[in-house]
Amino acid sequence: MPALPSPPRRAARSPILAALVFLIRVVCGAAIVLDELVRPLYRPLVRWIAALGLMRALERWVSGLSPYLVLLLIGVPYAVVEPLKFLALLKIADGHVKTGGAAFLLAHLVSFVLIERIFTAGRAQLMTLRPVAWLVNTAASVRDAITDFIRLDRIKARLRALARWARMKLR
Repeated sequence: MPALPSPPRRAARSPILAALVFLIRVVCGAAIVLDELVRPLYRPLVRWIAALGLMRALERWVSGLSPYLVLLLIGVPYAVVEPLKFLALLKIADGHVKTGGAAFLLAHLVSFVLIERIFTAGRAQLMTLRPVAWLVNTAASVRDAITDFIRLDRIKARLRALARWARMKLR
């Protein structure tokens, strides 16, 4: 009986690549944590905007589109908003805090409102595309793993208690 071939050895990762992967994980983790902590602040605004007639009409229209059109409809504003966020951060770093801050907030508002509403309305169509479904499910798994690892629910509870305490003291 011939011997089974041994599994291929994994190539050693270069230290630079390992450091880069680690840095990407730290940045992604920080972004997820920040988003989870700030979400309760902007959620009422998103709900209010989603209740507007114009947004409901947009969502009805998006829900009737093909998956590829929904993907295009998300991709175009995303391709504009994400670089704008980066440019706004560069503007802030360059000393133009008001201009950069306003651009950064505007980009986030567009991201929260427009892109999130389009994604929510077209989610069913997008999930029929296997690569998109894999990406959405993987991103959700990563977010859940990070929030579980750092026990974000406990941090949020402590922050809510601190906010209640601060409101009581400021009265």
